[in-house]
Amino acid sequence: MPLDPQARALLDAIEQSGAPPLNAYDPVEARKVYDKASELVRGTPPEPFAIEALQIPGPAGEIGALLYRPNGEKDLPVLVYFHGGGYTIGSLQSHDCVCRALCVEAECMVISVDYRLAPEHKYPAAVDDAWAATQWVAENAALFGGDARRLAVGGDSAGGNLAAVICLKARAAAGPPLVFQLLIYPGTEMSCSFASHQTFGQGYRLTRELIQWFYDHYFSPEDDIAHWQASPLNAEDLSGLPPALVLSAGYDPLQDEDKAYADKLAAAGVSVAYSHYAGMMHGFITMPGAIDKAREALSECAAGLKKALKP
Repeated sequence: MPLDPQARALLDAIEQSGAPPLNAYDPVEARKVYDKASELVRGTPPEPFAIEALQIPGPAGEIGALLYRPNGEKDLPVLVYFHGGGYTIGSLQSHDCVCRALCVEAECMVISVDYRLAPEHKYPAAVDDAWAATQWVAENAALFGGDARRLAVGGDSAGGNLAAVICLKARAAAGPPLVFQLLIYPGTEMSCSFASHQTFGQGYRLTRELIQWFYDHYFSPEDDIAHWQASPLNAEDLSGLPPALVLSAGYDPLQDEDKAYADKLAAAGVSVAYSHYAGMMHGFITMPGAIDKAREALSECAAGLKKALKP
């Protein structure tokens, strides 16, 4: 399938603007550029009942978070969400449109976690924060009107990786009991060895150079990036994990590792829905103001969540 015309137009506009790639900046400046660019394509997302700031105890101090409420009811299901950005960029702001849509359409609480970023905080800081936040939400859900029996995790790109890893950690720790994992074009294998990294590693926003820039900031040379805590695809056994929706994009270097993870989950007996947006590029789900397929994908994710989290 050819690249979606709206995605093509967006890429052309970026190229014509002369804007340098994110990896041309230092990480602090790249975060500002990315957040500003996100504002231009977010559109007008739905309005939740309420949005509240949270401070979650973490291994290195408090972790900021935003709690999105779909209504004023109690005992609501909860999604703990981890934003994308290669562990280096991305923020609560850049993914606000995603969390609003999921909250309103799935009728669930969404807690968006502001985990620590690299290079200031190297691997496994993001994993440690994601794990601490998930445990805290499970233990304290009743305090803010959530139902810990209906707890899901999710994220996109690096955040999808974190969600997958948290499910593995929860299984190893015999809790908290997670009922669903929403994995939006997740990174599942850090070696970049799949063919799609070569085929789609130039020209579609997430380049090989940008991926390497992310990984160089997040990982240290001594880190074992093949370990499942970095590369969940390498976990020996995926059985007993929560049901999953794995979403991938056709013009995305990560698509082969996304499909491989969905296939491995299914082979392990996990209930998996795999949805491939053939005409899309990596990162599209944060662009509902510019790309119609982003709104479609958000609605698909919300429908999957709503079904999985029903009483």
